[in-house]
Amino acid sequence: MRRVLLFCLLLGVIFQLMEMPLWAADNNTTAVKETSPVTLDEAVVSAKRDAATKPEEGATTGSYQLNVTAGNWVRTSSTADLLEDVPGVSLQKNGGVTSLPFLHGMGDDRVRIKVEGMYLISACANHMNSPLSYIDPTNVGTVTVASGITPVSLGGDSIAGSIIVNSAALEFAMPGEAPLFHGQIGGYYRSNGNAFGASLSASAATDFVSIRYSGSVAESDDYKAARDFKPAGNAASDRGWLDGDVVGSSRYLSWNHAVDMALKKWDNLLQLNIGIQEIPYQGFANQRMDMTENFSQHYNLRYNGRFQWGDLEARVYDELTRHKMDFANDKQYYYGSAATILAPGMPMNTRGNNAGALVKANFYLSEHDNLTAGVEAQRYRLDDWWPPSPSVLPAGYATGGMSPNTFWNINNGQRDRIDVFAEWSARWDPQWLTLLGVRSDTVMMNTGTIQGYNNTMMYNGAPLYPATSFNNSDRQRTDYNFDVTALTRFTPTSTTAIELGYARKTRSPNLYERYAWSTNSMAMEMVNFAGDGNYYVGNLNLKPEVANTVSMTAYVHTDDPELWGLKVTPYYTYIEDYIDARRCPASVCGSSAAVTASLTAQTGFVYLQFVNQSANLYGIDVSSHYLIAKTADYGSFTATGALNFVRGVNLTTGDHLYNIMPLNVKLALVHHIGGLTGTVEGQLVDAKTEVSQVRNEVPTPAYGLLNLRASYEWKMLRLDAGIENLLNKFYDMPLGGAYTGQGATMSGTAVSWGVPVPGYGRSFYVGMTAKF
Repeated sequence: MRRVLLFCLLLGVIFQLMEMPLWAADNNTTAVKETSPVTLDEAVVSAKRDAATKPEEGATTGSYQLNVTAGNWVRTSSTADLLEDVPGVSLQKNGGVTSLPFLHGMGDDRVRIKVEGMYLISACANHMNSPLSYIDPTNVGTVTVASGITPVSLGGDSIAGSIIVNSAALEFAMPGEAPLFHGQIGGYYRSNGNAFGASLSASAATDFVSIRYSGSVAESDDYKAARDFKPAGNAASDRGWLDGDVVGSSRYLSWNHAVDMALKKWDNLLQLNIGIQEIPYQGFANQRMDMTENFSQHYNLRYNGRFQWGDLEARVYDELTRHKMDFANDKQYYYGSAATILAPGMPMNTRGNNAGALVKANFYLSEHDNLTAGVEAQRYRLDDWWPPSPSVLPAGYATGGMSPNTFWNINNGQRDRIDVFAEWSARWDPQWLTLLGVRSDTVMMNTGTIQGYNNTMMYNGAPLYPATSFNNSDRQRTDYNFDVTALTRFTPTSTTAIELGYARKTRSPNLYERYAWSTNSMAMEMVNFAGDGNYYVGNLNLKPEVANTVSMTAYVHTDDPELWGLKVTPYYTYIEDYIDARRCPASVCGSSAAVTASLTAQTGFVYLQFVNQSANLYGIDVSSHYLIAKTADYGSFTATGALNFVRGVNLTTGDHLYNIMPLNVKLALVHHIGGLTGTVEGQLVDAKTEVSQVRNEVPTPAYGLLNLRASYEWKMLRLDAGIENLLNKFYDMPLGGAYTGQGATMSGTAVSWGVPVPGYGRSFYVGMTAKF
């Protein structure tokens, strides 16, 4: 209630400011949408900006923007999957709605993700509630992907780049015109997994006020691979049957609701976004646990104003997540035996509270110069506790493996940030443009005292991180980080642009990397964002990662950009104090037979500790299009292509970095005539042979996929249909991780090592969207 009252108070104060017409010039804009600060989009490489106008939207010439349509979201229930065609992006497929995007070989917390302007954080030891999962694909309007050379105004505390996701802009009626009433309803079905979903949005607006509701539901059973990849049988000793081609723990159900309300007067916009998400269940084929509940709610208030001197943005938001994990339908539920102690599941609960504020101004210094400056703050709290199992011990027992206490993995974890930044962009003449930015990030972290399920040697006897020594340690950490971005763009002709840049980016460790304390094997199994089935423990001595990136982008197209275009982006990144993993030494994890064997094991799941090392990544992104033919009778035929290549090496050990996508190419032929669009797409992926030895990462073979898609669009109706993986090709996903989707997943050796998570077999889909 206090948060609601705070938002109402802020709304009233800012609305009073909006009543002052001398603050802004009158402008009858009919749709207002949040823009990123300095963006330098490739679509305007030859344009000269007028005085007192905002910079172009986008990030750099090497960035990409997507306008999402029904043709994108009918094929997936995961917002991250919308990025699969963006050069430089690869996806770690986790749950059905929670894929993790990688930019140039770096993913998860190394990517700065903003959803509706909120910097979201995963509140889970397995990162099951990834930031992009908090907005349904049906509610996405635009996505900006800025990798490598990212302007500091797009965010700090990341080294890979930024992904900015926004819903469609709210509309306002023109002054004196009748109110606007719009709506959209859609649905889809996908045969593989018997997946279906529906969405609804409705809006009403005058020239002063606009309101919109958006809601969606997505549901799927376990999906199937193209052939058997394991024996058929009971998923676990106490579970039902799974066929050999069924990927266990891949089902999901997700609900999303959002309400947007906005007031607009002159050049002032005040908008409040309220969202609720509920995921009753979501299986994870590459994790030892499943999501059994995820409830999130957020309040997001922002103000945008345009003045004679420039633009002003102010934002406050508050997001609360309540998350639960346990064993769903395909993983063994009972451990132990009735003769000793029978443990019914392993409940694990998380509560995350994420609040933030931003004030950012864009000053029009002159006809050719802009200065963007701002202050950003974030307050994050995390509790991660595991109730005892069983909750009541049998008579005669004082302790059990998971009882009688509540296990505290993270207790009152704190991760707070205060950032200041400034960014100057200058257009020296029609051919030369420069951008220079600096950012200071102060990251303050701490956590409270913890405890194990009991006070036996199992939880209080490890060499380095027993409960007692962890509680007695100094756990407070403060990191003083700074970022720098410098780039220049040369536009020799109206059809050519060359951009060269350097960026220094910094990321502090997350709470689990620093504070996951227990070296008990079961506890270590639960700290895993990699999806590799291994066991991880944190490291209080971790330093922030510092990445130095140089990149060049060359963009060439014809006078009519529709005819032909080519973009090439080579890049190189050197990372100091890269947070990788080492085999957990006896001084940390003890000298048990399992830990000792893990030190040299070349197969199987292993014990690991997060550690700072040095690394580099290099690669190239290539994208192109070519208009083959265009006639009045047969329409247009366009060929498109994209190539991604990245390599990552740990310079300290000589090992390869984990989850690096192999060389891959996408080629497509797109036919368009009238309202009909048809696409034939082929995807070729090389074998993944350069794998992380420290994690015993499993290689994957090369493969090729063929997809067919078609859509027809009328004025108020759109129909989409297609076939994914037309030839029903079996393949292992290079970033899919280790298959731990069924069986006694918390008994480490009971899960077969060496089985990657396979991709989807053939799937037919159909979707329809109607506007009203």
